[in-house]
Amino acid sequence: MSTRPELNAIATYLTPQDVLLNVDVSDKTGLFNAIGRHLHDEHGVQQHVIAQGLARREQAMPTGIGEGLAIPHARIEGLARIHVIYARLTAPMPFGARDGKPVSDILALLVPSPGTDEHLRLLADATRMFSDSKFRARLRVSNDPDEVFQLFSAWTESPSTEFERTGE
Repeated sequence: MSTRPELNAIATYLTPQDVLLNVDVSDKTGLFNAIGRHLHDEHGVQQHVIAQGLARREQAMPTGIGEGLAIPHARIEGLARIHVIYARLTAPMPFGARDGKPVSDILALLVPSPGTDEHLRLLADATRMFSDSKFRARLRVSNDPDEVFQLFSAWTESPSTEFERTGE
């Protein structure tokens, strides 16, 4: 009897249809509107509620984490379930990252309000995932939504991830 490892939190909520490649926007407002439009078209969620929630959170504190990555996230009133969206931009944009680098890879996390511990688990998994330089490299060369989805689904934290994060 084989045991399958537990999926990371991101893989639990991300679907291939929520992998958006070549998103052509020039600023955060355009990005948040594109994410809201996608959620409206695919899941019937109100576009403006998503865009406003992400913008409000981003105004409170930028979600660019460095290395060209951002994890915008928000608790959304009336959202029925958690949604995870991966978006790759056609051109990097400023995102307030600590390293000053523009962002091209975005993982948006949207959770129902009031939030639960699952919100924190999602953020923790996303941060660990993006701390893995091998994962980032594979992500950036994946040009098919199913391939990107499989990459997120297959990710498990390895000892080398901890080493890369701490620099030891």
